Amino acid sequence: MLPEEVFKRRHFNTPDSFFLITANYVTVALSVQFWAMCSHIDWFFWVAMAGLVAYNIYKVHREREMYDKTRTIAYCISVAGLFLLFFVLRAGTLHC
Repeated sequence: MLPEEVFKRRHFNTPDSFFLITANYVTVALSVQFWAMCSHIDWFFWVAMAGLVAYNIYKVHREREMYDKTRTIAYCISVAGLFLLFFVLRAGTLHC
């Protein structure tokens, strides 16, 4: 069996802001690949982006005290990176 001090150790997990940023990038990358790779952008892409915005507002509002200056700057840079990712992935669109 495991000793009892194993369960008493403190473990500082990865911050929730990292998971939020990762979820944003995965959602945008998959949404662009599925619904925005033709010459026109499908309406469901905008539905997915609206859902992502609602999820971000909910998570940031719920964990407001966790977002100090450093994490807020990192989050803002990641949102700017999402726009860049959108344009990079749209550069190779197909004419469907």
